[in-house]
Amino acid sequence: MENYFSIALIITSVALIASIILQSKGVGLGGLTGGGGDAGGVYTKRRGVEKTLFWITIGLSVLFFILTMLTVMFGQ
Repeated sequence: MENYFSIALIITSVALIASIILQSKGVGLGGLTGGGGDAGGVYTKRRGVEKTLFWITIGLSVLFFILTMLTVMFGQ
């Protein structure tokens, strides 16, 4: 059972990394590390694919947290 949690955790983490990278559009590699952004902090409303990707990222992070807790609890 622990192997299933580990495999699910790996798949979820790869999907979470991919969804985070896809959200940093048009800022280049500097945007992935926190640099290269607009210092003014212009906020725009998310629409369409951006909004969907945002909610997918939140869902994947919650799933990652739950899988991590289950792996720790059942791994003992």
